[in-house]
Amino acid sequence: MDVIGPGGHGKTVLLDALAAAFAAAGLRVHRDFAGVVELGADDALLLDDAHLLPADELERLAALAAAPGGHLVVAHRPWPRPPGTAALGSALAATRPPVVLEALDRTGVAARAALLLGGDLPSAELVDHVFEQTAGLPRLVDRLLAALVERAGPDRARGVPLPLEPPAGLLVQLGYLVQGLGDGVGGLLLARALGAPLESEVLVPLLGLSPDDVAPELDELLEAARAAGMLTGDGKAVPLVSATVLARTPQASRVELRRTLAEIELDRGGNVLEAARGLLGTGASGSRVAAVFTTAAEEALRVGSPAAGELFDAAVQAGGSALGLAAGRAEAAVLTGDLDLALTQADQVLSDPDQLPSADAVRAGTVAAAVLAHRGMLARSAELYRWMSTVLEPSGTTAVRAVPALIGTGALDEAGKMLHASAAVNGGPVRPPTLLAGAEELMAQGVYDSVAGSPTAALSQLTRAASLLEASQRAALLPDTPAALAALVAVHCGELDVAQSVLERALRVGLGGRGSVTRHRLLLGWIALFRGATGAARSALALASPPGAVLEPRDELLAAALDVALARRAGDLAVLMTAWGRAREAIVRHPVDLFVLQQLGELWVAATRLRESSWVRPHLDEATDLLSRLGDPALWAAPLHWAGLQAAILSESREAAKRHAAALEAAADGSRYAAAMAAAAQHWVRLLDGEVDPAGVEAAARGLHAVGMAWEGGKLAGQAAIRTHDRKAMTALLGCARALQSTGPAARAVAVEADTDGDARTIPATAAEAEQLLPDATSDGVDGPLSDREREVAGLVLEGLTYRQIGERLFISAKTVEHHVARMRQRLGSGSRGELFAHLRQIVGPGTEA
Repeated sequence: MDVIGPGGHGKTVLLDALAAAFAAAGLRVHRDFAGVVELGADDALLLDDAHLLPADELERLAALAAAPGGHLVVAHRPWPRPPGTAALGSALAATRPPVVLEALDRTGVAARAALLLGGDLPSAELVDHVFEQTAGLPRLVDRLLAALVERAGPDRARGVPLPLEPPAGLLVQLGYLVQGLGDGVGGLLLARALGAPLESEVLVPLLGLSPDDVAPELDELLEAARAAGMLTGDGKAVPLVSATVLARTPQASRVELRRTLAEIELDRGGNVLEAARGLLGTGASGSRVAAVFTTAAEEALRVGSPAAGELFDAAVQAGGSALGLAAGRAEAAVLTGDLDLALTQADQVLSDPDQLPSADAVRAGTVAAAVLAHRGMLARSAELYRWMSTVLEPSGTTAVRAVPALIGTGALDEAGKMLHASAAVNGGPVRPPTLLAGAEELMAQGVYDSVAGSPTAALSQLTRAASLLEASQRAALLPDTPAALAALVAVHCGELDVAQSVLERALRVGLGGRGSVTRHRLLLGWIALFRGATGAARSALALASPPGAVLEPRDELLAAALDVALARRAGDLAVLMTAWGRAREAIVRHPVDLFVLQQLGELWVAATRLRESSWVRPHLDEATDLLSRLGDPALWAAPLHWAGLQAAILSESREAAKRHAAALEAAADGSRYAAAMAAAAQHWVRLLDGEVDPAGVEAAARGLHAVGMAWEGGKLAGQAAIRTHDRKAMTALLGCARALQSTGPAARAVAVEADTDGDARTIPATAAEAEQLLPDATSDGVDGPLSDREREVAGLVLEGLTYRQIGERLFISAKTVEHHVARMRQRLGSGSRGELFAHLRQIVGPGTEA
């Protein structure tokens, strides 16, 4: 039998076990080859380390293996393979396949650990730690396990906390094993520990091998390391071995070798990033080291690694030019969300006349324009894009980036010219068709079409732009992420599923870098608000804007609007006033642009509700002027007119309500979303005049629900129920209101805002008040002494719910619940609370109340 395995894989242990078995069976066991001429039927020869035998003895072994009779077991490493090894292997394989000893898996490691612990099962953390450190190489597994158990004690090893550094004594012991393999193998192990690839182009100069005989010499070192059990079978470094060779190598030698490796990778255009990471913090300096760090930083930017900023800083410390690296440092800062540093570095480049025009100036300008947009200064961003397209790149290759910012600030004609100029440039060889270029073009065209074209086409283009950039972090250098813009357009189209999908995908792939995560989460909260899922909206707001967090102005405005919207829908005046305090500051910090009009509309309604319209009036004037310059695009104008309608209802301004309703009617053809609002607006105006069309109101309310306006639809139906004098229509509309607003996980009663002083209102407060206006429910037409609604209330009372909880469950007020309970008590003749519960249990069941 032929037993093959690297050093430390258990060959000797296996031979000892076989020797004991043969001896127990009555055979003569030989462990020495000397003097053995032939093997009889009762003889067993077990020979270890056959790879060390000379050629003539291997030939004798091959003859013994080919002869009949006896038992021959030969164990050896897979390398070296002296002459005669092949013949011996063939002779042994003729009677039995070879036994190849391999590394242990996690199960094998757990079994070895259990032996050391006296049969007790080791912790999963211990098994994983040992397996990862040793790659399952048996000798290393046993040594590391023994050292850990000895240091921690058996009890602690059964539940050992991680991470655990390899014991220093073990590293010293293994260091002697490595030393015994020779300088060549030791050098190879050190190179692999430092991250050098298994490529002769790197290893030959790094190890100082002879270039005239590269392949055989390098192959021998690799085979020797694998055969000694110090590398995995595929040549990968073993963490425990790497720690050993690094521990026994002086710091200066390690730094010099890392530097050599990095410069080799730099010269050959290889993976400089990994090599440069090893140089961080070593104090290495000089122009070559600075070039290594710079190249590695650029490589990190291409793959979206946050290490780019640290590498740029290291390049400066190593002697690189701070100004020459400022543009790259600015881009790296955007990737990590440090916008202050990004603006500072970009401004250094743009402020130096010697840098104009240059590629670094274009890069710095792109960073600055993106950061200004993130900070809510879209007009300044547009101005910077204009300057770049005329001064830095007259050819127009950056003009396409200006389009979203220009349209967002009302410069439609200029945006159209830049879009046309960019298309002309892109038709030639000036701009390569990269992922970024394609995404920028789709994004620009999508934003343009949202104003001057088809909303459906705009949504398609923006969604495709987001898909193009899923594998790239460069989206952080755009005025907004295509995913965010696609979501905004989708919400304005009433396509909430599309909006949610594109944002969730953007979060999964990290689209736009760390700085865009907050915006994407807040927009998901905004969508949840529209769906009626106020609990999910609150969670998104809390995650994106935890207590004490300082958001960028654009994100802060969205967060404040979401906060206000949640408070308004909950009908909690105290919470609304607190949220409004945050919103007032956010409004002051953020100028108006096209992409915040929906949030501005929400703040408009809240300001009217709190009698503080003066805070939003200047912004509303700017918004009106902005929309006018853009030709009043229906997609963007309709939500603001809807907010104006709601504000007009609150302020009891019929003329303003009619004006906004007419504007919504004019925009109805723009999208399904606008059409739903236009239909509902007409009914709101009629409600102000006391006119109710029950069927039309219900259809309009359900139309609002279909485009993601569940709360608004329920409110319309509830208010119509209040105004109709037809009991049947009132009941139907109340049922519609409850159905629409119970679709979300946080459904609440329909409510129209009251004045802050709580005085009498023209519009009653809740649909529950409408229910109280209905004739008393009696047993007429009902099977039993209680009406259907009273049975519902009774069941919940018996479950132990409070009047407030019952009201929320049944979409009525707590006062109405109290009224129902009083009527039931009177009708049933119950003299006490206990007697009432006894009567109710007889009628509707036992419930849970004691």
